[in-house]
Amino acid sequence: MTNHRSTEAGDGGAQSAEFLRVKGLAERGIANAQHTLGFMYFNGQGVAQSYELAVVWYRQAAQAGLEHAQYNLGVMYQKGQGVGQNFEEAAAWYRQAAEQGYAAAQYNLGWLYAKGQGVPNDTQQAMHWFSKAAEQGDAGAQNNLGMMYDTGKGVPQDFKQAIFWYRKAAEQGYARAQFNLGLRYDNGQGVPQDVGQAMSWYRKAADQGYAPAQFNLALRFDKGDGIPRDAQKAILWYRRAAEQEHASSQFNLGLIYDNGQGVPRDEQKALDWYRKAAEQGHAAAQNNLGLRYHHGQGVPQDYQQAEYWYRKAAEQGFPGAQYHLGVLHDAGHGVALDHQEAIFWYRKAADQGHLRAQFDLGLRYETGRGVPQDVRKAMGWYRRAAEQDYVAAQYSLGLLYDRDDGPQPDCMQAYHWYRKAAEQNHTLAQFALGLRHDNGLGVARDYAQAHHWYLQAASQGHARAQFNLGLMYLAGQGVQPDAGQAWLWLTMAERAGFAAAARYLKHAASRLDNAQLALMRERIDALPG
Repeated sequence: MTNHRSTEAGDGGAQSAEFLRVKGLAERGIANAQHTLGFMYFNGQGVAQSYELAVVWYRQAAQAGLEHAQYNLGVMYQKGQGVGQNFEEAAAWYRQAAEQGYAAAQYNLGWLYAKGQGVPNDTQQAMHWFSKAAEQGDAGAQNNLGMMYDTGKGVPQDFKQAIFWYRKAAEQGYARAQFNLGLRYDNGQGVPQDVGQAMSWYRKAADQGYAPAQFNLALRFDKGDGIPRDAQKAILWYRRAAEQEHASSQFNLGLIYDNGQGVPRDEQKALDWYRKAAEQGHAAAQNNLGLRYHHGQGVPQDYQQAEYWYRKAAEQGFPGAQYHLGVLHDAGHGVALDHQEAIFWYRKAADQGHLRAQFDLGLRYETGRGVPQDVRKAMGWYRRAAEQDYVAAQYSLGLLYDRDDGPQPDCMQAYHWYRKAAEQNHTLAQFALGLRHDNGLGVARDYAQAHHWYLQAASQGHARAQFNLGLMYLAGQGVQPDAGQAWLWLTMAERAGFAAAARYLKHAASRLDNAQLALMRERIDALPG
């Protein structure tokens, strides 16, 4: 039997003796010859290629009841080859062949029911015809049955049945089933989780050029998830998939060149891969391309191009691009200055959990910039970001709870959020904690804790923390009195512009002899900055 799943090369030249022999038999009404003649016209085998004449001869054989001719005629109608595309006709011819047990027709009829093309969308009918073909060993149908059990589409979800059918198809070398079987081992669904088995099946599919499997192999090597990390193998498999226009692989190659992971950093190559992925609609790549144009990184700065790519990604719901689009509208870069439009996009991003957008919305409601001032709403947006450990939002939320004139004064909540921010090394929050412990503001006075937090902030250059730390060493509060340490911190505070430190420096210096003072000066001169 011959069908359109495989074709043979023809010379496309003058009519061959074999063609003339087959044509003579076909004209005498022999169905197999009519089908063969259609196949010869389809492939240009021994005669000039003609889809229209292929349809003529397939039809005659199909009307005579030849199932493989019925199937091939269905393919011609499905693809619109030699006839106008007509899914209803395709389904009708596939059905005739399918009812004769022709597996390829059963498979294609199942697909038409699955997609609702030419027949009603009907998962039960799709399942029926896929099952018929699968039982005859059709690998594509076996894989599709596996997917239906996998997703619970048309049947109760059953991972074990999914595995059974995937394995049937995978063992026939069907790449997509090999990939799907790899996924199940990766996730431990229907089988014990087994990275080695996952990698083995991915590799089988990848070696056949199946891009999603190549991408998954690359990801494993890239992240070192369950296997030794290998940047070169990751790049190899990303590249193989990327060259097949696999957008996520193109994007990840862009990231690799952007960050110089396993390759020399190359902004131009990063840009080229981002663009390839972006042009295929990959939202993260579109956002990154927008960032390049926004900041003039590797390309001339071009706000209009930045806006174009941000919008592409934003309209797909990518929160980073929604936020950046808001930034452009806020500044009037490449677009009209429009705070309301900026807020619209900030809110879109914030509703999806974008932390900076949530923080910026909180800031707007706190200050009344572009929206009516509403401190309660500000607190709501700050809280959403703060609960995801966004440090600036934690500090700002602490400040709002600290306000006596705020909507919800609460010293314990203020302390809680300052502490969260301080533990993430936020200088102002560290100073705020030091001050509260120093003065007993909402907490028990605790000079040791005050010293601890002042020291954290002072070490990051906070002038008032340096001043307060100097005073603690001078007075012996929370620490042993130490005129040398007092002099050091008070000097740093004075150099940072805290004028009040000068008066106390004299007290510290008066407690040091000349040798000690010289040593302190050497130490402070050796400090960076």
